[in-house]
Amino acid sequence: MPRIAILADIHANREALDAALERLSALDADHVVLLGDLVGYGPDPAYVVEMAQRLIGDGATCLLGNHDEAVTKGPAGMNENARDAIRWTQTQLSDEQKGFLAGLPMQYAVGDTLFVHASAARSGAWPYVRDTAAAGACLAATGARNVICGHTHVPAIFYAARDAAPTRFTPLANKPAPLFTGRRQVAVVGSVGQPRDGNPAACIGLLDTGRGELTMHRVPYDASRTAHKIAKAGLPSWLGNRLLTGS
Repeated sequence: MPRIAILADIHANREALDAALERLSALDADHVVLLGDLVGYGPDPAYVVEMAQRLIGDGATCLLGNHDEAVTKGPAGMNENARDAIRWTQTQLSDEQKGFLAGLPMQYAVGDTLFVHASAARSGAWPYVRDTAAAGACLAATGARNVICGHTHVPAIFYAARDAAPTRFTPLANKPAPLFTGRRQVAVVGSVGQPRDGNPAACIGLLDTGRGELTMHRVPYDASRTAHKIAKAGLPSWLGNRLLTGS
């Protein structure tokens, strides 16, 4: 699988997912990995779950995210807006769709690369890889050379040389960033459905294992339409407003 497309944190955003899938057709990927958080925050959870099931039917891999888990286990520990969105989401999904989410795996490994939603450390506790300390803990929990994760909604790569603490690098949009064979690294892929790095465009990661590169492809979409649907559904308006600024 030399080229792997990575979609993280779709968060029930139909418009962002549709734009991402349209771009995906031009990326010539050999495999697709969904890093979890199919639902939560957004207005189209049933559609996104259905599309994920179709992608799996075509050979994709899909992992469990903390918002997916909250649909069946409850939103304990989440902030008020996230809790409100999960409770609404629970009313929008069929029992079959909830069962699908509950059965998603926590991780996926191919070659020397491990895919997880949040971190290789403290599986099920959903820690954020936001800084070098969290990246170091992630790498310490696995023997994989590369860990690819989502969860923070902010693209980043943490490089770790032998016996040295990781350093953080912010990859440029649409520009390949190296993954070195002589180092270990944690790559955080930005969000499809709720970017938080100041760029409202959806983000798709493309891992080229043959070239040792990871590219964050940014895909504009009609965020105002999604924000309108969030408000119409009675979800907190802040969840829609932040889509317009990528914050």
